Amino acid sequence: MPASERYMAELLTEAGIRLDGQAPWDMRLKAPGVADSVFARGNLGLGESYMDGDWDCDRLDEFFHRLLRARLHHKVRPSRVLFHALKARLLNRQDSRRSWQVGEQHYDLGNEFYGAMLDSRMTYTCGYWKNASNLEQAQEAKLDLICQKLKLEPGMRVLDIGCGWGSFMSYAAEHYGVECVGVTISREQAAWARDRYPDLPLEFRLQDYREVNGKFDRVVSVGMFEHVGRKNYRTYMEVAHRCLKDDGLFLLHTIGSNNRSGGADPWIDKYIFPNGELPSLSQVSDAADSLFVVEDLHNFGADYDRTLMAWYDNFKAAWPQFREQLGKRFYRMWEYYLLSCAGAFRARDIQLWQWVLSKNGLEGGYRRVS
Repeated sequence: MPASERYMAELLTEAGIRLDGQAPWDMRLKAPGVADSVFARGNLGLGESYMDGDWDCDRLDEFFHRLLRARLHHKVRPSRVLFHALKARLLNRQDSRRSWQVGEQHYDLGNEFYGAMLDSRMTYTCGYWKNASNLEQAQEAKLDLICQKLKLEPGMRVLDIGCGWGSFMSYAAEHYGVECVGVTISREQAAWARDRYPDLPLEFRLQDYREVNGKFDRVVSVGMFEHVGRKNYRTYMEVAHRCLKDDGLFLLHTIGSNNRSGGADPWIDKYIFPNGELPSLSQVSDAADSLFVVEDLHNFGADYDRTLMAWYDNFKAAWPQFREQLGKRFYRMWEYYLLSCAGAFRARDIQLWQWVLSKNGLEGGYRRVS
């Protein structure tokens, strides 16, 4: 066994993972050079070698849960990964020109593909599983939770920054009688949503969030802040502030990092969400400083594990209809994406936050719904 493989085996043992072992979470090498790639390029090397079929694992979700829970990723710091993190700090990789890349590469994969993986409303964010037994229930519970936290009333006008396929907007219009304006950088999403909801008071705009103007009773943003980037957090909050009426509420739903120096994961950045970046608690707070009062902060990140596993089950079941079009390497890429993220949430390495913000603070205080 090469020295790099011996060292990798020693590290994995700390997480209860064996190299070429028999447990479902053990790593089985199929080709030489995997360890060298991991130590040179971190998760980018690990992910690409998995996509190439150079190693396998029966339970990738549990592999990553154990690896991250043991904090092994902090013991491997390749120079190329550090360079990637430095770029995230110094460059604005989410400016108005680059902001469209994630829509073209990820969200425009095809509505048929996402329709097979997601719930009936195409909700591509964390479900709320408190009283839910399946994905459909969990997503509806999440949408209703947001509506209740925003204290929606009939006739209100709501802005949805990063509206996706319109799941929140349609639910809020149907169940709470509001009008919604949504912005997205995905042409596929905008076209699908306009066709799906022609009779609801909804407007879908293909637009960068920085271009939004007007006044709204409520502002909501679900799963979009991860694409904003640290250079633009303040600008994003200023947009929400200028669009929110003085007595309004703003709900921000975002995945978050446990530290502010994490930057973007190189593999996720290259293959899944180009120019994405997870904010830390302090970065969101800093961006909102002097603009908003934090009324409520709710973490239910553990629910994302269950959401991702449900998406994976749907993706795997539907794969035969996409196999010829997308190919085996795409399957392994998407499998790695969904299951590694599930493992990360299970390990509590990343979080899911819902912030409720107001401009001046609600007199008498804010009471969160359960």
